[in-house]
Parts: sequence; C-alpha cells; structure tokens
Amino acid sequence: MVEFLLVSLFIFILFVSMIQMIMFMYAYSTLADAAKEGVRYAVVHGTGYSAVNGGVGCSGPGNPSVTPVATCADSTGSNVITAVAYFATLSAQTIPTGNVTVCYDPNSSNNTCSNGANTNSSFGGPCSAPGCLVRVTVAHAYNPLFGLGWPSFTLYAASNGRIMN
Repeated sequence: MVEFLLVSLFIFILFVSMIQMIMFMYAYSTLADAAKEGVRYAVVHGTGYSAVNGGVGCSGPGNPSVTPVATCADSTGSNVITAVAYFATLSAQTIPTGNVTVCYDPNSSNNTCSNGANTNSSFGGPCSAPGCLVRVTVAHAYNPLFGLGWPSFTLYAASNGRIMN
C-alpha cells in the first residue's frame, strides 16, 4: 500500500509538471506568433500603401528619403500593437498594449530602441520605407497554472522583418 502511494504521488507530480510545461510552451509559441503577426502587419502596411491612401492605412514613421517626406497617419505603429494584441487574444493570451514594442530601424543609433550601429544610413533614422527594418517585441507575465512552487516570470518574444513595399 505504501509503495502504491509513493508511485502514484510520483506519477501525479510528473503528470502535473508535463501539463505545466505544455502550457508554458503554448504561451511562448503564441507570443512568438503574435510578434510575427505584428511584423507582417508592419511590412504589409509600409509607406508604399500611404501613397495610394494619403497615409490613412499606413503604419510607421514614413519615408524621410523622398521629397516631399512621406508620412503615415499612424507614425508610432499603434495599429501594429493592436494587431499583436488581437492575435494573442485569439489564442487565449491577454497581452496589454504597453507590453508590445515596435521599433522601425531598430539598429539605428538615433532610435530609442537602438542596440548597435545604423544599418540604414541612407534613411538617417527610423523609417517605414522599403528596405527599412522593423522589430516587434512582446512581453508577457507568465503565471503557472498550478502553484506547486513554480515561479512566475516574464516571457519575451521578438520578430524582425524588412519592409519591401
């Protein structure tokens, strides 16, 4: 009887741990897919779209290398953030819009989300023109499904893309 109790306790803990790891992997996969969806939205709604609609459907800071400078109605990328949050809610994950960061030309030295030398020196700063880089970063506070001493921590997922239109 004691052996059965010990074995069943071990199997129960193993089973709960497997479920917890599956939930963790699902949450991270959803965050990564939401970041990819945000980059896809930013790439599709580049400044090439603004020339047709007068900047209404465009997301990003615009194209500083053309005259006159092409600007977007959504220069901060809030439509991208909304798309990321909406995609995550479809998979039962709630991401506050404050946990999503959109960086146009993230390697620029004069950008607030900089991390290196400027890779698009011809544009001179953040842009959403063809050839510019965009990075979407998502952060999510992960709380374990079962307590059992599992720590709460923050998951991060990021995706990069280059605007082509």
